[in-house]
Amino acid sequence: MTKKQFFKTQQHPNTLIIGVQAPYQKTSTINSYFEEFRNLVKTNGVPYEEMLTIRLREINPVYFFTKGKLEEIKKACEQYDISHVIISDILSPQQERNIEDFLSVEVCDRTRLILEIFEKAARSAEGKTQVAIAMLQHRKTRLAGKGIHLEQQSGAVGTRGGFGETLKERDRRYLNSQITKYKKQLTSMQKVRETQRKERLGSQLPQICLVGYTNAGKSTILNTLTHSNVLAEDKLFATLDTTTRSLYIDSHQKGIISDTVGFIQQLPPQLIAAFKSTLSELQYADLLLHVVDLSDPNFPLHIHVVNSILVDLGLEYKQMLYIFNKKDKVENIEQVQQQIQPYQPHVAISAQSKNGIEPLINYLRVWQPDTSQHSHDE
Repeated sequence: MTKKQFFKTQQHPNTLIIGVQAPYQKTSTINSYFEEFRNLVKTNGVPYEEMLTIRLREINPVYFFTKGKLEEIKKACEQYDISHVIISDILSPQQERNIEDFLSVEVCDRTRLILEIFEKAARSAEGKTQVAIAMLQHRKTRLAGKGIHLEQQSGAVGTRGGFGETLKERDRRYLNSQITKYKKQLTSMQKVRETQRKERLGSQLPQICLVGYTNAGKSTILNTLTHSNVLAEDKLFATLDTTTRSLYIDSHQKGIISDTVGFIQQLPPQLIAAFKSTLSELQYADLLLHVVDLSDPNFPLHIHVVNSILVDLGLEYKQMLYIFNKKDKVENIEQVQQQIQPYQPHVAISAQSKNGIEPLINYLRVWQPDTSQHSHDE
């Protein structure tokens, strides 16, 4: 059955959001997944007045939803005069087009939602360029049946055959040229990053990188450890740009510590590809600090998502410490202590204060790089 939840807004944007419970999802707590989806929509600054949660036993390859569920969604769109629908999961280009045609509304899937968040959150020139490439590549996949920057002309009478195809080809050439331009800019920025990296590696100081699920508290930990003021907001993907600081323990420099972009389940592959240059910092790390939000019921899934991406990046051999953060927000700490035992080595902390982060400082105080598996590539 479909549950309905009502969220009124003053702006009345006529937006419907749809949380999907699908067979392929690994989550043990579907409400936590839906809450994450609501937070994604909130982070993107999109107010909405209606949310449907829909359970699917199978995925329709043509429409994603079954015909019965589509009819139910259409009734909600008509009832609330909906013009914009956001769906919690990833759609194929064909599914997105077919749903739009069936509902006569604009449809935004998980990929586009996350790309838009990244586009708004990027602050550095490199971050903006990486996101621009990912956005353009996504638009390329949505070209069939649509124009991009010449959309109005594509609907002209008598142009369905040849002229429409010409528009698509023109759009494709335009997108390809833009992607090539941004990739050249990114290559130049990567050379600067490589120079900075060589200077750091030349110092012979250990390299430490914070990794983890989005909003786990990586930036807060960086700030507390290094007395910095890196942006640390309680929202998804607050940090996209890599920040590097010197790490001092007991007034002695212990190494160099870097923050990285947070991961999320069903992270668009375009973003992983675009951020490969930023994530390449991890290849040179002597220690990965895997930050986990202990207060989230889905934290075991979050650990799995992050570790899977690290394997894809070829980083499974790295020394790693699990940092279970937000310990102060956990009600039944004894039960959680049993859950985190398999993840070794680990510390449980609260990153908001120096006292709360003391277990991590104690670990770093005695930690030494594993010289037998030193990872600095020549």
